[in-house]
Amino acid sequence: MAADTAPSALPKRAFAIIFGVSVATALGNTGLISVLPAIGRSTGIPDEMVVAIFSLSAILWAFASPFWARSSDRFGRKPLIMVGLSGFMVSMTVCGVVVSAGLRHLAQPLVIFVCFLLARALFGLFGSASNPATQAYVADHTPREQRTQSMASLAGAFGLGTVVGPFLAPIFIYPVLGLAGPLFTFAAIAAAMLLIVWRVLPESTRRAQDQWDGPATDEPAAKPLPMWRDRRVIPFLIYGFIVATCQTAQQQTLGFLIIDKLGVSPLAAQRPIAIAMMFGAVAGLLAQWGVIRMFEMTPRQLLRWGVACAALGNLMVALSHDYSTVVAGYAIASLGFGFARPGFTAGSSLAVGWKDQARVAGAIAAVNGINAVFAPAFMALYRHAHAAPFVLNVALMLGLLGYAFVNRGLRNADPAPATREDATLATLERSDEGGA
Repeated sequence: MAADTAPSALPKRAFAIIFGVSVATALGNTGLISVLPAIGRSTGIPDEMVVAIFSLSAILWAFASPFWARSSDRFGRKPLIMVGLSGFMVSMTVCGVVVSAGLRHLAQPLVIFVCFLLARALFGLFGSASNPATQAYVADHTPREQRTQSMASLAGAFGLGTVVGPFLAPIFIYPVLGLAGPLFTFAAIAAAMLLIVWRVLPESTRRAQDQWDGPATDEPAAKPLPMWRDRRVIPFLIYGFIVATCQTAQQQTLGFLIIDKLGVSPLAAQRPIAIAMMFGAVAGLLAQWGVIRMFEMTPRQLLRWGVACAALGNLMVALSHDYSTVVAGYAIASLGFGFARPGFTAGSSLAVGWKDQARVAGAIAAVNGINAVFAPAFMALYRHAHAAPFVLNVALMLGLLGYAFVNRGLRNADPAPATREDATLATLERSDEGGA
């Protein structure tokens, strides 16, 4: 087995651009989530169908992400980042056109829903290219001992986007465009980032540093296992899938919960929704940019503290009787998710060598996307009992807390080992009870 070659340092300007790409994507996605309840109720689309708009996109994201990850190994990180930004820009633009038609009642709600669903699907199919490419770009240039903090910083870019997106979305509701205004504006921001990537971002140099990987042989190289069958990363994928499912469910039901608790119109609720989402995003940033760095938390610690905090926050939301308690609970849960996401992302990255970085990034992107298919089910629970989705989240988070303690791979998810063999040994020696 060939040893890892030392990665070249990541230039600050390159990281700033990668950071900006992640912010632009998160800004648009969370901004869309914040106005989606108002769009649905203003166009007559039922609540379950509103959250289902993300479902097809999520399925396409999950299937496309591994393909784009492999393509980034072949064609380079930069071209795939540009493909992702282009897909996001086009998807947002078409979504804006569809929403404009719906607000003017140019078609029946069912027709608007189908068109919105297909427009959003463009993001899942093509926008998914940038996520694994940016993660692999950072991994290409980050030493193992700095991988957790680097991944936390990259995750912090999404956190920053979630702060700014809901705050800006109400500002972008222009007099003529109405609720379609934010979508067109987010498309323009993506276009600006696409231009910056094209003109300024250097290609990742890691592929040019590929070193000798063992003696020459006439035998064909063994085909690597798909990541979902790789025992090194299976525990992280399971953990990440459940965490992403719970966070998506909380985000997509929050707006409806606030509208119903306040008893106001969807447009009047936009500011309270934005404030709640901003508190949650700031809490996530506090975790990723402050606490993780201050205490030099390892993936193992993040995996445990993350779901513990998320469980507490969801419990507060489930038991809330007023708006302020909802906001506080959402912030605490977001703090937990701010721990958990870098935990399973960095843990899975450290579990494999540099040759598998793009593949593991694609697998993580897939589990972060496919979870949205369960959003309609959580919405159906919400319609039955407003507290039900959050109670279910509490149960799932407590189950993951136990899993983080009993699974050998997650128990040993620390960056201390200096070699690839040491890093992967912890997950290869897992017990059958902790496996998937």
